[in-house]
Amino acid sequence: MAVLGASPLLPQSLPSSSFSSTSQCQRPPRCRITTATLSRTARNPPPLKTGSHGGAKKALLARRARLPCLPTKEEVGAVGGAEEVPEDKEERYLAREAGWGVRRMGRVGEEMRRVALVQAEAFHVPVALFNDFFFDFFKAEVLSALIYKLRNSPPDRYACLVAEEADAATELFQAPFEKIIGVVDCTVQDEGDILNNLQGIQEYFYVSGIAVLPSFRRRKVGTALLKACEVLALEWRQRFMALRAYEDDSSARGLYSKAGYRVVSRDPGWVTWVGRRRRVLMIKDLPIHDLEIKQQ
Repeated sequence: MAVLGASPLLPQSLPSSSFSSTSQCQRPPRCRITTATLSRTARNPPPLKTGSHGGAKKALLARRARLPCLPTKEEVGAVGGAEEVPEDKEERYLAREAGWGVRRMGRVGEEMRRVALVQAEAFHVPVALFNDFFFDFFKAEVLSALIYKLRNSPPDRYACLVAEEADAATELFQAPFEKIIGVVDCTVQDEGDILNNLQGIQEYFYVSGIAVLPSFRRRKVGTALLKACEVLALEWRQRFMALRAYEDDSSARGLYSKAGYRVVSRDPGWVTWVGRRRRVLMIKDLPIHDLEIKQQ
């Protein structure tokens, strides 16, 4: 599945409409990075030993201190507690398609780590040396970005949706979080470049970071995720949905076109001169006014 926007997973400044007025992002203290699981992180580096190798150790620790800190188990659990999930699956899912169910992510540690794994698998670019280390590091950055967005966004301005196997038979063999095989981010934004292509609105529903595990691609997981995004956009009373796709990614653009998205603009041609892939902006109109009339 193609990346929908530039760096959709790493921590970055959220739009003004996405921030809570009373919350601030607190960065954790520096800590030592290992290639073990995310829960095995130490907050303080080991004491330096004196001797002939002291200078080399100081240089190594200095390099580590410049790297972002891995989220600890306590930091993941402090995001907001677990969301209440209805016992009835039909109530919990925003959409169902081809045996997949899509719901909002629960704010529990193991589920958030699973989401970070799915997105890291989709967006990590392999490297020749120390690929396992860089993958674990990238996965930690994805998890940090997820925690950041959850801490700094109201519940009607940001949501992470997850697609999972909705077959009851899998419940006997898998933990709930292990069934998650697809992820998408949903955000209410007010970026001027996109608003210039829309009329009569001050914000819109933005879809980004669609990720599906490689072994589950081309099995309509992306279709289920897009349907759930539309359901949530209608719940949030949004008039337009927007996303970005690479211009040369015909597979992704075909999926979005079938879902009702249309191309309204493209990146300027000079972006290819600096080694970047050109993207297109795709918009979908939502029948929000028709829905309001039916409810009256």
